[in-house]
Amino acid sequence: MKTKLTSSRFIRIGFSVLVVIAITLFGIRSVVNRSKSKPLITIWINETPLRVEVKDTPSGWSRGLMYRNALPKNQGMLFIFENSDFHSFWMKNTYIPLSIAFVSASKEIVQIDSMFPLDTVTSHFPKEPIKYAIEVNQGWFRQHKIKVGDRVRIE
Repeated sequence: MKTKLTSSRFIRIGFSVLVVIAITLFGIRSVVNRSKSKPLITIWINETPLRVEVKDTPSGWSRGLMYRNALPKNQGMLFIFENSDFHSFWMKNTYIPLSIAFVSASKEIVQIDSMFPLDTVTSHFPKEPIKYAIEVNQGWFRQHKIKVGDRVRIE
């Protein structure tokens, strides 16, 4: 039995094929993105837990929270540097208002700054050498009564 292929049927078949291809590509992209993300760890500031993504490589330090639209509540990013130094931060391509805690090698918070989205003019420098930095949603430290002099426990 021969079937006549009409133009509307041809268009429906073509559209169906495109949908299947799009779904396949999206699924592959999701698997690849999940495999790139590191698991979160829990750190403690005084008695307050914070889930963080760890950045401990030059490429991780450079990218940080760039291009993200949100940061979940009670989550942040922990930067671990090879050496204590005056590591600076800025908000290039960062869309989330953040607070940053600069942390010494002895794991004491030495400074807390507020950082504003897409501010490429202001560089945030610690007043003394640091080995760690913690970025969270702006105001998180204040909400949890975390201040300069408090201790960070990284397990």
